[in-house]
Amino acid sequence: MLKAEEIRDKTILEIKALLVDARKELYALVNAAQFTKKYEKPHLKREKRKEIARLLTVLRAKSVREERGNE
Repeated sequence: MLKAEEIRDKTILEIKALLVDARKELYALVNAAQFTKKYEKPHLKREKRKEIARLLTVLRAKSVREERGNE
């Protein structure tokens, strides 16, 4: 799991790539749980959702910072 500090050091393209990967992992976790009808590690789903939110937050902050810098 990445911390916000580690994410801030990455470029926007790297953050977008991490976001795509995290969403794919979350999708796989949800599908596996639905297929088997049981959760082996239910905490992973929550952690992935939080990681996605963290990525989106940092991505939004960086894009706002860039927009304000261009004005």
